[in-house]
Amino acid sequence: MSALTVHGLLKTDDNSPHMTRRLTIAIDGPAGSGKSSVARRVAAMLGYLYLDSGAMYRALAVKALRRGTPLDDERGLEALAKETHIALKAPNAEQEAAGAKNSVFLDGADVTQEIRTSEVAQAASRLATIARVREVLVAEQQRAGAGGGVVMEGRDIGTVVFPKAELKIFLDAAPEVRAERRWKEHQEKGERITLPEVFDEVIERDKRDRERKVSPLVRAADAVLVDNTAMGIEETARLIVMLAQEREKEVTGVAEQKP
Repeated sequence: MSALTVHGLLKTDDNSPHMTRRLTIAIDGPAGSGKSSVARRVAAMLGYLYLDSGAMYRALAVKALRRGTPLDDERGLEALAKETHIALKAPNAEQEAAGAKNSVFLDGADVTQEIRTSEVAQAASRLATIARVREVLVAEQQRAGAGGGVVMEGRDIGTVVFPKAELKIFLDAAPEVRAERRWKEHQEKGERITLPEVFDEVIERDKRDRERKVSPLVRAADAVLVDNTAMGIEETARLIVMLAQEREKEVTGVAEQKP
């Protein structure tokens, strides 16, 4: 059976008379909404652990490529996922500076850098479309978040992975703004692509994400809609942190009232 473990330093206030309930925070949204950057900042501000769900698929992709398991062999990949152990930890300073969201360990070996190759990324995107593989990894993600104190972002976190998360956010922005953000990312990487081309990509990605058969992008009924068209990462993160702190009080209060 596969296993996902998470490790991180979680802040607590030993002088407080009551232990504040630590939440599971799910952040969903379309491409270019800033989910990853915002989620990482929210986790840092709350002292929570940010879980990079995409890293799990990349780690499994590394193992599949090493084993030579065909990427269209659904049963073989399902079996591979069940025997795989993936551990996510807070990145060290060097890894964080290099852009790593988590330190990633595959069956005990550090693959943080290896999962960032284009070959692995392409393989991971194929694995993510296989329902049997998603079922295994989603179950592991759910176990990882069961104890709270985690932030995870994606496109089906609040609807499929953590449907009972104490706080769900649906992060969105105008497509023109999301396209500009993605375009600037391309520019920073030295990639030559025009803004109109990126805009078309964003629109196509939105369509694909919302219409895909496996875990489509849908706003959960109880998710708070946060439109950050006119907000930066820091302002967006502070808003979500405020919502989380209010929710922590509510959840803690309910727990204390129970006999």
